[in-house]
Amino acid sequence: MKKFFMVWALVITVIFFFSVPGYSDVIKLKFANYFPPTHMNSVMLGKYCDELNKKLAGKVEITHYAGGTLLSAPKMAAGVATGIADIGFSNCSYSRGRFPVMEVMELPLGFPSSWIATHVANEFYAKFKPKEWDVYQVLMFSTSPPNVLQTLNKPVKSLEELKGMKIRGQGRLGDIVKSLGAVPMPIEIVDLYEALRRGVVDGTYTPLETLKGFKLGEVQKYVSASWRVGSVYAFYVVMNKNKWNSLPPDVQKVIMDHSKDFIERWAVEWNNIDIEGGEFFKKQGGQIIQISDTEAAKWVKATEPVLGDFKKDLVSKGYKAAEVDSWFSFIKERIEYWKGQEKAKKIPTAFQY
Repeated sequence: MKKFFMVWALVITVIFFFSVPGYSDVIKLKFANYFPPTHMNSVMLGKYCDELNKKLAGKVEITHYAGGTLLSAPKMAAGVATGIADIGFSNCSYSRGRFPVMEVMELPLGFPSSWIATHVANEFYAKFKPKEWDVYQVLMFSTSPPNVLQTLNKPVKSLEELKGMKIRGQGRLGDIVKSLGAVPMPIEIVDLYEALRRGVVDGTYTPLETLKGFKLGEVQKYVSASWRVGSVYAFYVVMNKNKWNSLPPDVQKVIMDHSKDFIERWAVEWNNIDIEGGEFFKKQGGQIIQISDTEAAKWVKATEPVLGDFKKDLVSKGYKAAEVDSWFSFIKERIEYWKGQEKAKKIPTAFQY
């Protein structure tokens, strides 16, 4: 009889163990990110994962792999599509041609801050839903602050002084570097510090934030405040579509709601680290060269052909010219709207526009 009760107690325990929420199988997801663990993006995405884990306790467990430990930036898009990572963070410039429509966000369209560009990027996707993203579940978009010219040893105050210099530029940003008269060098950001230190390149076309976030301010001496060109790097957070489809509807809703709320927080932090990057640079003895309105207008005009080349490229891919024009018009209109919102909310920015 005693043995009978022991067996029965064991059966009840097993049934209880598997029926209580939190003891059933937990869905485990891998989130890949190539930014260094200490960079704001890694810190923020770590918070994103931690907060989701709490909201989905007992259902989903997301492990965040920062520093390219799971996938590098150039391999992110393919790696998420094939399931090496369940969720991934990278930018469009590392896989040029894979997201041709979204590359519009990297053009010289006058983005004055990351906060503005990030909101425009998410609105653009919501309105036009480019088919290039259909193989993923898009969670959110983000952008870098506006790119500026950074140089090792040569101060650049005019386009003439930039001619022939070797400047790091990825994807469509490389086209912009070329239009300004320099030679674009597609170097992965994690390799850029060493490339600058060794003199492989003369400088880079990246935001102020990289001066601190990637320590580029330790090796470069000059920044030309060419932000009026208004180009940014377009980042994405996407999930493997098959993995997404396997999630319960309630889990999907929590993830999408959390992602939507996170966009604003992330955009504010982008603005903040751009300001911090400039301050870090000046403390290192770096000099920020202010470009006159007249000279800035020359830089903007020099990059206009990049827009025309983008349009021709997209038309060759089957899009209509009028369709591309509508993207430009939408983006410019939304930039003006979010400019007003940024000022109304008194969100700090690195540049005064």
